Amino acid sequence: MLRTVKVENGIVQGLPAGDARITSFKGIPFAASPVGKNRWRAPQPAKDWEGVLKAFEFAPTSMQAPTVIDKNNIYTREWAVDTDIPMDEDCLYLNVWTPACSVDEKLPVLVWYFGGGLQVGSTTEMEFDGERIARRGIVVVTINYRLNAFGFLCHPEITAEAPEAPANFGHLDQQAGTQWVKRNIAAFGGDPENITIGGQSAGGGSVLSQLTSPQNKGFCQKAIVESGIFTTLYPDNLMFKLRQELKEAEQQGTKFFEFLGVNSLAEARQLDAVYIRDKALEYKEFWGTVVDNVFCTGNALELFLENKRLMVPILLGQTSSEFFSVPKANTLDEFRDMAAAMFGEDAEEYLKLCQVQSGGIEEVRKRASVSSIEYAIRIVGQANTDTGANIPLYYYNFDAEIPGWDNPGTFHSVDLWFFFETLAKCWRPFVGKHYDLARQMCNYWANFIRSGNPNGKDSTGEDMPQWEPYTAEAPYAMVFGDKAEFVKEQPSKLIKFLVKEYLRKR
Repeated sequence: MLRTVKVENGIVQGLPAGDARITSFKGIPFAASPVGKNRWRAPQPAKDWEGVLKAFEFAPTSMQAPTVIDKNNIYTREWAVDTDIPMDEDCLYLNVWTPACSVDEKLPVLVWYFGGGLQVGSTTEMEFDGERIARRGIVVVTINYRLNAFGFLCHPEITAEAPEAPANFGHLDQQAGTQWVKRNIAAFGGDPENITIGGQSAGGGSVLSQLTSPQNKGFCQKAIVESGIFTTLYPDNLMFKLRQELKEAEQQGTKFFEFLGVNSLAEARQLDAVYIRDKALEYKEFWGTVVDNVFCTGNALELFLENKRLMVPILLGQTSSEFFSVPKANTLDEFRDMAAAMFGEDAEEYLKLCQVQSGGIEEVRKRASVSSIEYAIRIVGQANTDTGANIPLYYYNFDAEIPGWDNPGTFHSVDLWFFFETLAKCWRPFVGKHYDLARQMCNYWANFIRSGNPNGKDSTGEDMPQWEPYTAEAPYAMVFGDKAEFVKEQPSKLIKFLVKEYLRKR
């Protein structure tokens, strides 16, 4: 086994994972500490170290809101369960799980970006244990990155200091970590020319940001986007502002410096990180992706539709009950007015599809509700065909029964337990069917990471259900319910109408 490896900055020693055939390396620095003069600056090269770096424990999490255990918060029941995980501004570290016994194996590589709205999250979360995927012959890498005001604040002085990297420091961390993987993963038995980038929620959105950045030529060979591509359909449904223009973000940063009580970037860089974190929480502003025309040149979904992206196979999907866009109309008259404003001469067709003549406003709103993620994926799938791109897209819907006293349904992020096959770390009373499903879902992932095609045999020796690529002519999904089943079912007439309207108006 590769227990000790040499990377560009020195020698690293790992430990046997739970399965002794896998070696885990935790807390490897991929960039210099982003503190002092490096705060609000693109990641800088890591320093060399002497001797052997014992990569036995996760590095501290990025600066973020401290975990407060709340029994009414499903996420502190699920995986944000430890209030004592170290937190530090010095956070640019990554973790590797490898099954390789030698450096020349050239195994496929998964690089994972965690979610959390770009505000919270870490690689230490239980569900992200890479061991089960590594058992399938994959080298797994999870990358930490800066969050919230530390990762996405902008300011005129920052822009003036580094116009080549004025914003999106969290995304630049992801980029730098992935570039480190390309330069170093061969030491862990991985193939630098067979990299899949993946992420869920804001991590999935980060994958889109990386795919559509003009800086990332030859960055990866495949991509996984879980619950990370969506567009809001109805007015006033936006959960948070997905991106800002640089000038707007700079104005926000100027106001935040005033809130911090500083007059310059130099003064702000001298402040204690905990003070900045707490003031940012008090400030109650969302810090996210910025259109800086360097790393990010626009709306990632629109860039994707225009094929201004890395043209690589993508596996993408959602859970069946997350992120529904619901009309805000309180009366049928308001609903009709909304339809007229949104669809003009096509409003009557929309009203007919929503059966506005049948039932009250609550029933009509329910019929009009649409999954924001499914809506976006259907748009992408149609455009992928219409533009002649025809890059393989593999679409899934996670619709499994989730046990537990809280009857949670397929809540946002629950599919992570299954794709990483880490059910045994969860408190929920999963039974045989869940473990069978997780095994197959992880198999599909591993096959896709390996070749760009998720299909293959189960570990039982049987062929898993065939998963066909998504096209405009065959807009079908793999449904992960009580079992994996490829369902050849057309989208609803409402979804078809909405997709047609979206693309017509572009």
